[in-house]
Amino acid sequence: MGMRLAVWITLVGAALGGAGAAFAQAEGPDAPADAQAIRDVIRSQIEAFRRDDGEAAFALASPAIRARFGTAENFMRMVRDGYPPVYRPRAYRFLELSLRDGHPLQKLALIGPDGFAVLAIYPMVKLEDGSWRTDGCYLMPLEAKDA
Repeated sequence: MGMRLAVWITLVGAALGGAGAAFAQAEGPDAPADAQAIRDVIRSQIEAFRRDDGEAAFALASPAIRARFGTAENFMRMVRDGYPPVYRPRAYRFLELSLRDGHPLQKLALIGPDGFAVLAIYPMVKLEDGSWRTDGCYLMPLEAKDA
């Protein structure tokens, strides 16, 4: 990772971070464990994309996402074609975890394969068994490029 990229990720983290503590206070004593579980699910899904392991990536999606795409192949095609920064990030960093209407949103800063920075927002859902799943991903450009 280049020095400019490392500095950029550090600055974005400092600028956007800090809401994790608010999540912990809002959610009670299990919140730190939930926050770690949420990061672990997203990290595992990104790593599955990097390995082209569609089954593993699809298994970490919410039931609604799984129903929408039907198969791991359809899901992977959508991610590969529409979400290159998530499919093949050069680097990523977890930012704040916040609540919106009582539902967790995990933010990540990513550098895509083209070198452009994006903000990814992952809505998360907790299943009845207590496990977390990604329930989509929204990308927004950030004003930075790894030159």
